[in-house]
Amino acid sequence: MRNVIIIGSGPAGYTAAIYAARANLNPLLVEGLEVGGQLSITTLVENFPGFPEGVQGPALMEDMKKQAGKFGTDFLSALVTKVDFSQTPFRVFTDDEEIQTKTLIIASGASARLLGIESEKRLIGYGVSTCATCDGYFFKGKEIIVVGGGDSAIEEATFLTKYANKVTVIHRRDQLRASKIMQERAFKNPKIDFVWNTTVEDVYDVEAKNVKGVKLKNLKNGEVTDFKCDGVFVAIGHVPNTQIFKGLIEMDDNGYILTRDGSRTSAPGVFAAGDVQDHVYKQAISAAGSGCMAAMDAEKYLESVGH
Repeated sequence: MRNVIIIGSGPAGYTAAIYAARANLNPLLVEGLEVGGQLSITTLVENFPGFPEGVQGPALMEDMKKQAGKFGTDFLSALVTKVDFSQTPFRVFTDDEEIQTKTLIIASGASARLLGIESEKRLIGYGVSTCATCDGYFFKGKEIIVVGGGDSAIEEATFLTKYANKVTVIHRRDQLRASKIMQERAFKNPKIDFVWNTTVEDVYDVEAKNVKGVKLKNLKNGEVTDFKCDGVFVAIGHVPNTQIFKGLIEMDDNGYILTRDGSRTSAPGVFAAGDVQDHVYKQAISAAGSGCMAAMDAEKYLESVGH
């Protein structure tokens, strides 16, 4: 029997673990498939307070994990496959076991959204990617496209110019949604081009198991053209990892968990933190802050039910 189980090992999960452990709740953190969350596949993080020179994402997450462990967090390398909130204690299932807990903190993050094209799925890992920092190295001297127009797309495009000869940003609108500073950097970068009002309809070449180009459609005039490239990076947002909680707690139409009064969900004793409930800020520091809130809310809840 656990006082608190934390699902997820990003900034929200680790911060929740640090606070819960320091409150002597002896939390169990179930790490999931992507240990360290999205920061584990990031390179230089420049906007996390306390690091004037920046910090490598994986190093930051490793330090958070060590800090949580130092105060008494237990870690389980597993994926939660099912939960049961119908009675207390709650039941949390992995492939191998069932664990009971008095409270639960959901910090399972979000995953990259794809275009939804069959050829894209079949070419992931063969020239189609959702992570520039993971795969940029493989495109030295190549010509690649980035799909999207927000901060993540422009960040990926700028990063990829370290390796690629040319990066073309394909965006369905006629202007970027990215922050002004990111836009300015991209517009000044001689390696970055832009194609506006355009979507990617297909990726070639599935038969060759290698990206050779894409089919583009202009949304203004309907014109369809072929565009040669060696790689496709998709950066069009994220989907919250909340599938196993559907029907058990309140969510919005996009699957983000609804929280109120801090981190409380519609199920008493169940709390949510980080990108599972934040579709606005989606930053490491805001995730960490909400992880702190969730741990403190869980501690108060346990006190109120006579833990």
